[in-house]
Amino acid sequence: MKIGFFTDSYFPEIDGVTYTLKAWRDRLEERGHEVHIIYPGSPEYSSDKNEHALRSLPNPFYSGYRAPLFRLNFEFEELDIAHCHGPGPASISGLIYGYLHDTPKIYTHHTPVEEYFEQAIHIKTVAGFLKRIYMPMENYYLKKYDVKTASVGEPSRNCRFRQLPVGLNLEFFQPSDQEFKKEEDWDEPLLGYSGRMSMEKNLEEIVDFAEQFDGTVLLVGEGPTRQKIDRIKPENIYTFDFLPRDKLTDFYSTIDLYITASTGDTLGLSPLEANACGTPVIAPEVFPFNKTIKPENGMLYSNSSEEDLKQKVEEALDSDYSTREAVQKYGLNKTVDRLEKIYQEEIGK
Repeated sequence: MKIGFFTDSYFPEIDGVTYTLKAWRDRLEERGHEVHIIYPGSPEYSSDKNEHALRSLPNPFYSGYRAPLFRLNFEFEELDIAHCHGPGPASISGLIYGYLHDTPKIYTHHTPVEEYFEQAIHIKTVAGFLKRIYMPMENYYLKKYDVKTASVGEPSRNCRFRQLPVGLNLEFFQPSDQEFKKEEDWDEPLLGYSGRMSMEKNLEEIVDFAEQFDGTVLLVGEGPTRQKIDRIKPENIYTFDFLPRDKLTDFYSTIDLYITASTGDTLGLSPLEANACGTPVIAPEVFPFNKTIKPENGMLYSNSSEEDLKQKVEEALDSDYSTREAVQKYGLNKTVDRLEKIYQEEIGK
């Protein structure tokens, strides 16, 4: 099959969508398919084979990301599948391509865009108003696709989704015996987070918790709230830039507990990566963690409750888990099997 990924998020930015698309592309190409990626071009990234950069501008609402411009004519031969990732201009270009070429149109829900409005606008009332008018617009947009997929559960959208976890590379994410920069002045136990540092990740909650925590907290990542975190963090929090991919397994294996306070994930890939490396997870009792974090691989705390977070961390540190076994069902090979099946069914129609 000749497959097109139309995405509004791609390298050089590092996030779950970027790594998901790379993993899907690698596995599909191993199986003999041809995958083209249509993405927002950046002066900091040079296109690889079958990568097609759209003209783009700096995104005024989310620093570090690019806002692509629409494009309808491409140099590649006609696609068998137009697979769109997100509701932005690149994906809309893919949707229109699908209509113009009578190509099956697939949409994967990666990001609850409405959760980012407050971060972009900084005024709650305006963000709330935008959210109310945005949701009906996205519902209308999603109905144009032949198939919609989501990692777990049903996103709060007025349409039906097929379950398709983004996929966890279990061959890569395994327990490591290499320690991650363990310093003498780091008091144990070690808690850690890896991912974007942005408003919906609620890292300030982890900062507040750390002030009363007799241990060390390691925060890995970059994003709009990184400077604020560096400014307000107590002495037992250490921050690091995004790690090279091959160092993540060392990080996950070194920490005693992975901690997140995010309320803007659709699967939460980093916590599951930590699970695959043998590390349990503490997460808020919100979607999607109420679907992915079970007694076998971690604990949930009452959202925004510092006291409950403290109690669950103590309980988790004293408990035994079978974290790797718990996340086998999210394996990347199983995801790509499902993806191939969806493509073949739609082409067959």
